[in-house]
Amino acid sequence: MKHLSFSVWITAMLFALFLLPGLRSEARTPTAPTRVEPPFWWTDMHHTELQIKVYGKDVARLRVEINQPGVVLREIVTLENPNYVFLYLDLSDATPGTFPINFYAGRRLQHTYNFELRQREPGSSQRRGFDASDAMYLLMPDRFSNGNTANDNMPGMLEGVDRANPNGRQGGDIQGVRNHLEYLHALGFTALWLNPVFENNQPRYSYHGYAITDFYRVDPRLGTMDEFIQLVKDARALGMDFVKDMIFNHIGDRHWWMADLPSRDWLNQWPSFTRTSYRMTTLLDPHASKADARRMVDGWFDTHMPDLNQRNRHLALYLKQNSVWWIELTGITGIRKDTQPYPDKDFMSDWGKYVMSEYPNFNIVGEAWSGEPAIISYFQGGTKNHDGYNSHIPSVFDFALYDEIGHAFEEQEGWGTGLMRLYNALALDFLYANPYNLVIFGDNHDTDRFFTRIGQDTRNLKMALTFLLTTRGIPQIYTGTELLKTAYEHHGHGIMRSPFPGGWPCDTVSAFTPQGRTPEQNKVVDLMRQLLNF
Repeated sequence: MKHLSFSVWITAMLFALFLLPGLRSEARTPTAPTRVEPPFWWTDMHHTELQIKVYGKDVARLRVEINQPGVVLREIVTLENPNYVFLYLDLSDATPGTFPINFYAGRRLQHTYNFELRQREPGSSQRRGFDASDAMYLLMPDRFSNGNTANDNMPGMLEGVDRANPNGRQGGDIQGVRNHLEYLHALGFTALWLNPVFENNQPRYSYHGYAITDFYRVDPRLGTMDEFIQLVKDARALGMDFVKDMIFNHIGDRHWWMADLPSRDWLNQWPSFTRTSYRMTTLLDPHASKADARRMVDGWFDTHMPDLNQRNRHLALYLKQNSVWWIELTGITGIRKDTQPYPDKDFMSDWGKYVMSEYPNFNIVGEAWSGEPAIISYFQGGTKNHDGYNSHIPSVFDFALYDEIGHAFEEQEGWGTGLMRLYNALALDFLYANPYNLVIFGDNHDTDRFFTRIGQDTRNLKMALTFLLTTRGIPQIYTGTELLKTAYEHHGHGIMRSPFPGGWPCDTVSAFTPQGRTPEQNKVVDLMRQLLNF
């Protein structure tokens, strides 16, 4: 080996000592946070702990400082993925305003995020939710009315409008709902439930809203956050409660997390795709095996719906806070909780308690799809269950009564048939913590249409509606029931969720007006209006 000259050796050493570390440091310099969730919060909340999830390239390598009177940074948590950091704050003494979250690389200030703490609206915590005095109208925004054709196809969205495809997006939106609130109000409805408005940026079947890709964003093909907030205000001005659909069991496989999970246990993962058993009985059966219960809860709902692991404490608080964020920001007065038994049931209990302690007069209705009252009642908060479980979710859908309504009005009277089905169902009300807080219905967006279920007989429908709108509980009507819409679920969800006639500029007939409805449809609309305005 030849000996290097001293000058060459010195040059090499200087390069190694000063330039190479600089290049390595520059290559690993964390980028500015690209997502901060929640993006803002409020003071004077019942729960004074706030989790802030920060996402950015190698953000966990930075040192975080918060120097704000009344704001205490209690805990900084990093996970196996260096692109995430979780900040846990104590806001017990915080005041409204903006404070900087500073990110340092060594002693050098690398980035600053100005986090806003807002003042709560007066009386926010005391808002009243829907109750037995209400009648609820369910609609799917994409299928109700297109009030703004400019948002049909939006940049960055993977699926656009395809009206020729019943399973494709039809273009309905928030503005379309706003345009026809008076129609619902005139019918006599006092509560409005919308299927999810979260961003669902999936390549197909994105219209229904149940494959969330961003928990803090309204899907731009439905409208903006400001439009959604105004819709809630418009409904409230008409005396209507507003119920928002939420899903915590799963997300869409195009959720931005899926490209860079915070941790492996953020999802329930299996060696190969494993579908849930859909057997919720395993959650309350004293004889059920742990393996069967795990398959029910941790199995995926579908191939494109990754299953969330709510036993991860950071994810659990993230989801709780997300619910409160939507309530506080938008003014909603109720939540419909999709697939209530499918997330971890202890988490669901904690979530229900968390929300209801923040808003004691609020209401939440859970979807526990079973035809057995003993199973449904298990998931209603306050029920005295054999294992002590309390979901803290005040209301559930009465799927048992739903089943009986589908038979009672079209079969011969017998010992246990015909109207005796309704009597026998109601006689089991002692199983429920509060039967008057059950949501009762003849169909929804997942079932055969009401008119189909009772034999497509207008007389049967009128009798069934009279029962539904006058018996105990909170009646819910799915859009199109008043128009005698027919469809079987097994013929396709797109068909049973067909658009409302008159909701699109190209429609030649509008069922929002008497002139656009048939005589039979008008008879049902008139009956519904009479019963709801009694």
